[in-house]
Amino acid sequence: MFWCAFVVLFLALGNELHLSHATEVSVNNTENKLCLYANLMVNFSVTYEVGVNKSETVLFVLPENVTTEGSTCKNTTSTLKLGFGDGHSWAVEFTKDNKTYQVDSIVFTYNLNDSSVFTNSTSNETKSVTAKPRITNVGVDTYYSCKSENVQRVESVTQTLYDVTLQAFVTNGSKSDTDTVCAADLTSTTVAPTTTVTTTAAPTSTPTLPTPTTGNYSIAPDFNSTACLMATFGLRIGFKQGDKVETINLVPSATNVSGACGVNSSNLTLTSDTIKIMFTFSNDSKKFHLHALNVTVKPATGAAVVAVNTNMSIWAAAVGSSYMCNKEQTLTVTETLTLYTFKLRVQPFGVEKGEFATAHECSLDDTSILIPVIVGAALACLILIVVIAYVIGRRKTYVGYQTL
Repeated sequence: MFWCAFVVLFLALGNELHLSHATEVSVNNTENKLCLYANLMVNFSVTYEVGVNKSETVLFVLPENVTTEGSTCKNTTSTLKLGFGDGHSWAVEFTKDNKTYQVDSIVFTYNLNDSSVFTNSTSNETKSVTAKPRITNVGVDTYYSCKSENVQRVESVTQTLYDVTLQAFVTNGSKSDTDTVCAADLTSTTVAPTTTVTTTAAPTSTPTLPTPTTGNYSIAPDFNSTACLMATFGLRIGFKQGDKVETINLVPSATNVSGACGVNSSNLTLTSDTIKIMFTFSNDSKKFHLHALNVTVKPATGAAVVAVNTNMSIWAAAVGSSYMCNKEQTLTVTETLTLYTFKLRVQPFGVEKGEFATAHECSLDDTSILIPVIVGAALACLILIVVIAYVIGRRKTYVGYQTL
């Protein structure tokens, strides 16, 4: 019977796998020896103008395929410059003293004339922003390692670095085997003493909150137009602070709504005193899906928690329909932050007359899918039981004949 139960669960439940990629580059000096190495992930969020008092936000990642033209290696200064797309670049400036080196600045340059990224941009400028990350005191002949997120916000640009491996001023022509670990990783991986109390109490969580209030949100091109994006849901956010797991509900009555509707991309931003969350939806002309989430939580104590995921493929439905899931859904944005949605319904494209179109129901709601699967699995179990009983009966009969 355990095997039967396993079959039923295996067939009834499914998992979604979200893949991501890293950018890995090596830069050689004039002697053709390695002098700079990087293996890292970078997410970009850029807000740009698409009309009078109108803006859109696009999210994209540093791609795998980049150029290193413009990178330099000198005795006390080095530059790692990665070029990609149509006129975009990401450059890291390093300086060194006797025993350590550091990152002085990160310069991100983006071309608003690239329509493949900045759809409907009213500007054709190439802009640059300079961030000052706290990457310091990296030992010479060691590489900098940081799995944790490093979020840099400058003007209308947010850069999120994570899973970072960097080494500048390589002296022996090969990457070091010794690392200098960032403070964030040391804090998050510190193990508490293994006493009975800490084992049973950690991680701790806040008291259970009531079910979040369902909010109704919509975006319209202007005051005289009907909605072009509609969403309704209750939202809870769970996030880690050290050994604690905190939860907070979004309160619709205390939330401001903003966003934009595009042909291939639409976004919805919800902002309260403690939460800011941006949903970015993509449209491939046949289907839409939630492509990215950018979440910031400001707890009562401690630093703000930021989570960005630009490689999602959930809440999918045909363009011209809506996506609905009344049951509670759990969305893992990053290792430190999780969303819980209740009574969800969204339609980011093809809204007509300000009303939701026919809904595509999630598998949690659609019992019509589960019932035949479970019934089929149960029949398979029943057949197996009958076969086993038949074999046992035959064996008993055979033994009885031998005794006579």
